[in-house]
Amino acid sequence: MQDAFAVAVVRWERDGMPANPGAWIVATARNKAIDRLRRERVLQAKTQLLARLVDSGHDDGEEDEVESTIPDERLALMFACCHPSLAREAQVALTLRMLGGLTTAEIARAFLVPEATIAQRLVRAKRKVRDARIPVRVPADERLPERLPGLLAVLYLIFNEGYGGRDELADEAIRLARIVSGLMPDEPEAVGLLALMLLHDSRRAARYAGGELVLLDDQDESLWDAGRIAEGTATLESALSRRSAGPYQVQAAIAALQAKRPRDTAQIAALYGRLAELAPSPVVLLNRALAEAETAREGFPGDLERGLALVDELQPSLDSYPYLHSARADLLRRLGRLPEARAAYARALELAHSPAEQRFLRRRLADLAGAAGPLEDRRDV
Repeated sequence: MQDAFAVAVVRWERDGMPANPGAWIVATARNKAIDRLRRERVLQAKTQLLARLVDSGHDDGEEDEVESTIPDERLALMFACCHPSLAREAQVALTLRMLGGLTTAEIARAFLVPEATIAQRLVRAKRKVRDARIPVRVPADERLPERLPGLLAVLYLIFNEGYGGRDELADEAIRLARIVSGLMPDEPEAVGLLALMLLHDSRRAARYAGGELVLLDDQDESLWDAGRIAEGTATLESALSRRSAGPYQVQAAIAALQAKRPRDTAQIAALYGRLAELAPSPVVLLNRALAEAETAREGFPGDLERGLALVDELQPSLDSYPYLHSARADLLRRLGRLPEARAAYARALELAHSPAEQRFLRRRLADLAGAAGPLEDRRDV
C-alpha cells in the first residue's frame, strides 16, 4: 500500500485524480504485491541454482565466508557472480542469466552476438567455475571495488532491457543502483550510472503512445518526470564533483542535455566523441555519427552526408543491429533518397524485436509509400 500511495503522489499530480481513487489504490497495491512476490519467487529459484554452482566451485582451502554489509540478497549474489577470475564478459553474461531476469536470447542481443555464442559462453563460464574451483561467494567489503565494473555492467544491461518496455526490469535496476551508490558513494561511476538511469527513466511515460514508440523530439514533454530529471541531474553533479569522469557519467551528461530545450547538439556530439575515447565500440561510434549529423540542423547541411558515410562504415560490424538500419533510413529520408530509405526501414523491421518498435517502423514505411520527394525534415533517430 505504501508503494501504491508513492506512485499516486507522482501520477495524480501529473495526470489528475482517477474517477475512483480507492479502487485505483487497491489495484495498484495489488499489482505491486504481485510484482514483489514474483521477484522473490524468481530470486529464491535463482538462489538455489547459484547454491549448486557455489557448491561445485567450493575450495576447502579458501577462507571461511566473511560477513558483508551488502543490504540486499540479490545484489550480494550479483557481486558473488562477478568473480575476478572470470573474464568480464563471462561475469556479466553469467550474472544476467542467473540473477538478472534476462533470457539467453536477450543477453545475446545486449552483446550484439548470436544466441549460440552466449549459450557457449555461459557453459564455459560454469565449467570454469567448476573445474578451477572458483569460490562463488559474497565477497568481503574490501573486495567489492574490484568487482564493481562487472556489477555496473550487469545493472546497465538490465536497465537497457527494461527501458525497451519491461518496466519491472528498469525498476529493479534503479533499485539496485540506488543501493550500490549508497553502499559505495565514493565510486563516481556507480553514482553516474544511477544518474543515467534516472534521467532516461524520467521519459518513460512519454516513450510510448497507443502501443507505439514515440521518438524523443515527438514526445509530450509534459509527461516527463520533472522530479526524476532533477534527481538525476543532482546525482550526476555529485558524481562529476569527484573529477574522475567515466563512461556512465558521460552518458548521463548526454541524457541531461537531451532533457534541455533548446538542445545543445554540438555539446552532445562532443560528449559522444569523449565517450568513444573512454569506451570505444561500434554502437558508441554510431551514436557519435548521428550526433554529428544533427548539427545539420544548425546550418551545416553537409553533415547529413558525412553522418551517412560514417554510418555506412559501421554497417558491416552492426548489420544485425536494428537501430543502425533505422538510423540510416532516417538519414536517407532526410536526404531525399526515398527508395534506399524504404529498404533500410524494411531491414530494421526484419530485425526489430519490440512490438512497439515494429509498429513504429511499419508506420514509417507507410509514410514513405508513394512519396516522390523529400519528406518534412524530422529527427527520427
